[in-house]
Order: sequence, then structure tokens, then C-alpha cells
Amino acid sequence: MSRTRQTIVLIDDDESVRRALQRLLRAAGWHVETFAAAEQFLDSLAQPAPACLVVDVHLPGLSGLELHQRLQAEGRAVPVVFISAFGDERMRAQAREAGAIAFLDKPFQEECLLEAVAQAAAGTEC
Repeated sequence: MSRTRQTIVLIDDDESVRRALQRLLRAAGWHVETFAAAEQFLDSLAQPAPACLVVDVHLPGLSGLELHQRLQAEGRAVPVVFISAFGDERMRAQAREAGAIAFLDKPFQEECLLEAVAQAAAGTEC
């Protein structure tokens, strides 16, 4: 499937991060939808499901990990790449146990995100 037909959802409360990552992912050929909060994303859920979620762990309201758990509980398994400026080993372990494709610490190299998203969209783990 062409990347332009697959949607990557980016959820981060920092507008500058959303804009920068949206540009990066679009330049790599992905269709990108962005949200500032998990609840905004949940309110907009439509079919087909996105190929991948790129989610900041620390969000106002529902956290990235809580969002992932909720989607799984509802039977909406979507590959997730977590990003965080405040990641620690406990958080990484929680993300891995929840089935995250990758956990990237901000700032991360662009290539790392692009590789993680491509693997998530292809259904393989990093």
C-alpha cells in the first residue's frame, strides 16, 4: 500500500513539535493527522484505523499510555510509537509491556522516528 494512502496520527500537546513532526512525516510520504490531546483523537476516531500512532507519553488529560490501553481494551489495536522528553526506564518498560513498537526520547534523530513509523505501519517491531 502506498504511504500516501496510510494515515499516521500524531498526538502531542506541544504545537511546535506537532508542526515539525508533521512536516517530517509528510515529506516522507505519509498522510498525517495531528491532535493536541488524546481526547481530541478519540472524538475523531473513524475508519479505517490509522497505520500508526505517534504519541507523546505526557499529555494533558488522558496520557499516551492510558490512550494506548484504552484503545486495546476497546479492541482497536493500532501500532504505537511513543515519544517523550521525560522518559524513564519504568515508563519504557510499561510501553514495551503494552506492545509499543518503539519508545523514542526527545530529542530524537529524524531517521529513528521514520524507521519506527515505517516498521509500525508494516506491522513489525523495532
